[in-house]
Amino acid sequence: MHELGIVEHVIRTLHDVAEENNVRRIGSVTLEVGEVSGVVMDLLTDCWNWFREKDDLVKGAELLTETIEAVTVCTACDKTYRTVDHGKTCPHCGSKETYLLRGNEFSIKQIEAELFDDPEDGEPETE
Repeated sequence: MHELGIVEHVIRTLHDVAEENNVRRIGSVTLEVGEVSGVVMDLLTDCWNWFREKDDLVKGAELLTETIEAVTVCTACDKTYRTVDHGKTCPHCGSKETYLLRGNEFSIKQIEAELFDDPEDGEPETE
C-alpha cells in the first residue's frame, strides 16, 4: 500500500507550504490524480482520514480529488485515444507504437488555508 507514503509526502509538503506562507491551519486539499497513476482512491482517503486526525495543521481538513483522464498518443497515425479503453494498442490503426500523454500524474492542485494574522508573532487572529 503506497498510499500511506503518498499521504505522508503530501502532509510534509503541506507543512513546508504552511511554514513558507504563515499558514495556521489547512481547511482542504485538492489533489489531481491520474487515471492510471496506480493510486487506489479508497485507500488514499482512508490514509488521509487517519493522518489528518494526528496532525494539528490538517486536523479536520477535507481531501478533494480530481481525476485526470489517461490519454495515449499513437506515433504511427498521430491520433490520441482513451488509454483505459484500449491500453497500448491504437484503436485507429492497430499499432503498438504508442506512449502515454497524460493520466499518471499526482499533484497538489489547491490548498485552502487559514493564515496567522500577524506574520511576526505567529499568533492567530482573535475576534
